Amino acid sequence: MNRVIANIAPPTLIDAEKVAVLSPSLGRSLTHAELNERSYFLAHAIRRRGLDVKSHVAILMENVPEYFVAAWAAHRAGLYYTPVNWHLTPNETHHILKDSDAEALVATASSLRRIGEAATSLEGPGLLVTAGHHSEESEDFEEIIAKEAEADRNFEFEELVGSPMFYSSGTSGQPKGIKHPILLEPFRTPSSSDQGVSSRAGFDADTVYLCPAPLYHASPLSYSMAVQRTGGTVILMEKFDPEEMLQLIEQYRVTHMHVVPTMFVRLLKLPEEVRRSADLRSLQAVSHSSAPCPIAVKEQMLEWFGPIISESYSGSEGVGRCAIGPQEWLLHKGSVGKSQTGPIHILDDEGDPVKEGEIGVVWFEDAANFEYHNDPRKSTEAFNDHGWSTLGDMGYLDDEGYLFLSDRRTNLIISGGVNIYPQEVESVLALHPDVLDIAVIGIPDDDLGQRVVAIVTAADPNSVGPELAQSIIEFCRTRLAHYKCPREAIFDSDLPRLPTGKLAKRILHERYT
Repeated sequence: MNRVIANIAPPTLIDAEKVAVLSPSLGRSLTHAELNERSYFLAHAIRRRGLDVKSHVAILMENVPEYFVAAWAAHRAGLYYTPVNWHLTPNETHHILKDSDAEALVATASSLRRIGEAATSLEGPGLLVTAGHHSEESEDFEEIIAKEAEADRNFEFEELVGSPMFYSSGTSGQPKGIKHPILLEPFRTPSSSDQGVSSRAGFDADTVYLCPAPLYHASPLSYSMAVQRTGGTVILMEKFDPEEMLQLIEQYRVTHMHVVPTMFVRLLKLPEEVRRSADLRSLQAVSHSSAPCPIAVKEQMLEWFGPIISESYSGSEGVGRCAIGPQEWLLHKGSVGKSQTGPIHILDDEGDPVKEGEIGVVWFEDAANFEYHNDPRKSTEAFNDHGWSTLGDMGYLDDEGYLFLSDRRTNLIISGGVNIYPQEVESVLALHPDVLDIAVIGIPDDDLGQRVVAIVTAADPNSVGPELAQSIIEFCRTRLAHYKCPREAIFDSDLPRLPTGKLAKRILHERYT
């Protein structure tokens, strides 16, 4: 029997010998033909071992080209695939492997060593595939693909579109799997989600996309796979470095990239001569999301990169989506845009609408169909009696329907009976020339209930001391009402910030309260 392998990219778009992914730091790449065939044979191996449609596969890999082989294998085999953060501890990894019901794990040898015995939590067939030096308990990534290419040709499977099942970042509690239904769409037909990402981002076969963030997060992986689906090329960074980013844009004539605001801040802190010498003329579009961007930072980036920076607001749950282009943003600075899905409602704690311009919890109509895996209570709480859903963010709408976010509900500080939104304070302090990173939290206070405290990573560790602390406080007081400003500054060289740019404030609260 002759195998018919469905291409990842439509045949009208694909150039089989064109590079689908390149890792400059590792010196490794895969062409579209290699990515297509290798992912097919890995999918073949997984399905042959007993994993049926809607089974779960976990992926525990750093930013390496093989990541896409694993992701596309699960995607085309009709499976749920869970990207696992390789920075997690063995206990945290064990929770995700067990909670996700993963029956197979595809990992790099280095990631597997870090988690130790956590991999033994796999149920069912317990397939363990390792890229790199494999152990007696695992099968070699390269060997399993090579064997399947020569395997029994009587075994075939129908290629159906699978779905990622990302886990929430756990910034305010135990991570939960975000599960969307698998619709059993034929793999030969790009899914609506594939087409949506590509059309919004403007990807085509000529796209050269720079991915500077970890692939275990939703946007980096979905954007990169959408580029490959349209026949473009992904330039994959092992980890973000601002100066290296500029070099790669110039060297590979990058056309598109998706970043988080923290990356903007780090780029702006580069020496002026480095920034000025960078050739960015190839860039056509830069998008950002995942965390709030200070207005002053966005203004400086637009001045530097030009009017090519767009912004979006959404979540892995699919609870609504807002977007705003550069020209719109200049007229509505600080907004994340208008809803591109259902209407937005701003509600108070009792679920009643607030007045226009007042802050409340942001709810969306027409949310995607999703559930939190193995957590029916949290799944129910994500929707109200109207069927609207929320990510738990707070914000307000202006008179034109533009959404402005205030902060996460769980981050709200109530000091002396007054609501203070840390995001507003962090956006100001991020611009202090001696601040490399900043977090603002509320610490219990006998008099005020909570007092505002700034946790600061100094740009120069030698500058840490009372003078810098006072400078930071005064810097804030010249720009915000005093009651919003920190009463003290604590210096910490290692803020628990996720690669998406989100602060793990739960960890900060544990550390300082």
